[in-house]
Amino acid sequence: MPGKLLSKTWEFNPTLDAPARYRRACRYEAFVPVDMGALELKLGPSAVGAVSEAEEAIRDLNAVPSNDLRAIARLLLRSESIASSKIEGMQLDARALAKAEARIDTGGRVNDTAREVIANIDAMTLAIENAASETRFDESQILEIHKTLMEHSANQRIAGRYREEQNWIGGNDYNPCGADFVPPPPEEVKRLVADLCLAIDDDLLPPVVQAALVHAQFETIHPFHDGNGRAGRALIHVVLRRRGMAANYVPPISVVLGAGKDRYIAGLTAFRGDDTQGWIEYFAGAALRSARLATRYLEAVRSLAETWKQQFRASVNPRSDAAGWRLIDVLPGHPTITAAVAMEASGRSRPQVYVAIEQLVKAGVLAPVNENKRNMSWEAVGLLDLLVQLENGQLPISE
Repeated sequence: MPGKLLSKTWEFNPTLDAPARYRRACRYEAFVPVDMGALELKLGPSAVGAVSEAEEAIRDLNAVPSNDLRAIARLLLRSESIASSKIEGMQLDARALAKAEARIDTGGRVNDTAREVIANIDAMTLAIENAASETRFDESQILEIHKTLMEHSANQRIAGRYREEQNWIGGNDYNPCGADFVPPPPEEVKRLVADLCLAIDDDLLPPVVQAALVHAQFETIHPFHDGNGRAGRALIHVVLRRRGMAANYVPPISVVLGAGKDRYIAGLTAFRGDDTQGWIEYFAGAALRSARLATRYLEAVRSLAETWKQQFRASVNPRSDAAGWRLIDVLPGHPTITAAVAMEASGRSRPQVYVAIEQLVKAGVLAPVNENKRNMSWEAVGLLDLLVQLENGQLPISE
């Protein structure tokens, strides 16, 4: 990405609680990228081919049918959010998150990591369902995404607020001198974000190219004190949804980016060093792999649901209108489920749901998560295993 380096001075700070060498004044260079509208982009055959393959795979993913599309879509979104959080060092797998969500559903408490990952899911959902559907995308949506992401974190005071100080990546904790990368000075942030929003509203570039550039530009601007990575990866899906590429399902790109974190960071670094085409080709490859991975996941879930139906039929010989059939239809979107969630998702009454749960436990479709009869939840047998495989990029290719 073309841009300019601004030579700046970090002022001497005698009161800083740091070794003497970090209190001294020093020089550093902050990078200010060109406006997105001023970028001259020429892609070679290799990059064009990678983008075309990725967009075809995302379209194929979104053509996969589902009995409960919204719930399945949220599970893919959960996997994307977990992976995006892991890139930032928040380690929580699908099984631990499902248990945390069940505790919240029954009025329990969860730890800080689970709460932050759940906030990331909320931020992703907000980005995709709300911000992506607005006629015009502007900075208020970006600020709202960040607010949702950070409002329950230890840094909640910064939620939805641009940074007012210089930040940096790498180097030391006391000043930006010698940092690996120094984003634009704070006085440049608002202008650059406004330009980024115009680029999100545009439709001249192929959607995958647009998503790649928007994400990398956002990470280059680094407009917030914290949460930039997660917010920036949410914008990938804003672009894909606004362009009609991911109308139903998000490809969990963060799963692939996180699996090769060093390569991902190197790609962003190369983007800032004018290798825009190399970044786009890398990003397109990650989008392709994530879309194919998600397609295999949906196929595996559909096969698992058929197995559940066979077990249900063989175990209790249910009537055709039994609530258990409807509950099986919604289970793919709920790796753990409570009676209250089951009622809401299935549209059946409390007595019907409890009968269905009892029958599905007998059939081996559901298994109790806890023994607390007051706040019981159940696991959809086999579904969390598939989610963990999805997160790890290990789902087998169908024969």
